[in-house]
Amino acid sequence: MNESMKRYLAEFISTFSLVFVATGAMATNNMSNGSLGLIGIAISSGLIVMSMVYATKHISGAHINPAVTIAMFITRRMNITDSISYIIAQISGAIIASLLILSIFPSAITDFNLGATTLASDVNATSGIMLEAILTFILVFTIFGSAIDKRAPNGSAGFAIGTAVLLAILIGEPITGASMNPARSFGPALASGYWVDQAIYWIGPIIGGTVAALVYDNVFAENTRT
Repeated sequence: MNESMKRYLAEFISTFSLVFVATGAMATNNMSNGSLGLIGIAISSGLIVMSMVYATKHISGAHINPAVTIAMFITRRMNITDSISYIIAQISGAIIASLLILSIFPSAITDFNLGATTLASDVNATSGIMLEAILTFILVFTIFGSAIDKRAPNGSAGFAIGTAVLLAILIGEPITGASMNPARSFGPALASGYWVDQAIYWIGPIIGGTVAALVYDNVFAENTRT
């Protein structure tokens, strides 16, 4: 297998793992009458992201998220071919994970739309986009500071990024689902057929991730090009 295919496969596996664990935790919480709760779901998502960063950062950069890949493309760290291939791999991983969750937890599609992200009943689209953009800004800023910048302490990326995901979910999950990741929202939506608010989970994360990347790149970065 050539190096490009290894990178794409790493993105497929890491995004698959994120969506499988994140939605699986929600399914388990549903079946166990809320035993995990918000904290358990947040910890599950944060830890799987941390694990995948440590497992694949040296292979693909551990984007695990189309918004991150777009941020890398905007800041000229990736070419268009690799960027598109990464996003295809990420979305494919999310879809396969969602279909497997559906087969393992068939009641999940009726109980909570297979973990598809959606806005709280009293939250409008503008507020949803703003929150998703802010949370993704924090996530991508953390990625650039801990995983991209060569001055970052060795071995810090996985812990920093996983912690950012965990805290963002604690804040945002009851409001928007705290997706911060178009693939995380797209996979369950496709598998469940629940497309409500789907555009928000593309617009918000892409805006937030792009702004974070440009801010870090133009204000804080030093010799980060590879």
